[in-house]
Amino acid sequence: MQQPIAIFDSGVGGLTVVKEVMRQLPREKIIYFGDTARTPYGPRTAQEVVQFTREIVDYLIQFQPKMIVIACNTATAVALADIRSRVAIPVVGVINPGARAAIGKTMTGCVGVIGTDGTIKSGAYEQALRELSPNIQVVSESCPQFVPLVERGNFRSIETYDIVRDSIAHMRSYPIDCLILGCTHYPFLSETISEVMGSEVNLISSADETAREISTILQDKRKLARNDQVPVHQFFCSGDPLMFKMIAQQWLGEQIDLTPVVWQVPNIS
Repeated sequence: MQQPIAIFDSGVGGLTVVKEVMRQLPREKIIYFGDTARTPYGPRTAQEVVQFTREIVDYLIQFQPKMIVIACNTATAVALADIRSRVAIPVVGVINPGARAAIGKTMTGCVGVIGTDGTIKSGAYEQALRELSPNIQVVSESCPQFVPLVERGNFRSIETYDIVRDSIAHMRSYPIDCLILGCTHYPFLSETISEVMGSEVNLISSADETAREISTILQDKRKLARNDQVPVHQFFCSGDPLMFKMIAQQWLGEQIDLTPVVWQVPNIS
């Protein structure tokens, strides 16, 4: 039986990573878990996030995945080391891939980071960026209103534009040429974020870099799927399945039409 790649997030945001994995690694089976009942993770304590992450990983392990991807910046920031110590398979986060992409693209040496309260307070992106380039200038801003917009499917509206503008427009006073979308929910708002920041600012989503890292690790361990069998993906959410499925189908588009999908609502408590 083909071993899957298990990907999870606090909600629908990790679907940005799923889309890239489907595109770059179309033979790989994906098990996705969106903790939509307890989203957002950003305002929660580190202890809560670690506990939720452990519960989800314990649930996903039953599917015997060959890799776990924490497609949530908040959970990556506070729980990555904990999960790596608890399982015997590779565990990938989304912070280091995003930091590497920003360092590779910035010309001004000034990188912006937006994320949840938990991610920004952790300083994880700033640490990752400075490890790669000690003299980098980092401008960080928490945007707690973004995740609820995405979880409601409100990607483009006057309300969305006003919230994004009020949250990040002041960052234009810095010589930022790269803005890391430090939450996997934020690419859903990329058009609006780009409008507010200007076309000269590159938006960095860690999704494509994370997918490349997944590919590299699996290739190194000789774990890439090599058969021509069409994978059957499984999607789980802990909250409203109708909203989750609607957003997933809208975001994944053609990618999700190419392969069979099983939609399920688990009980992890």
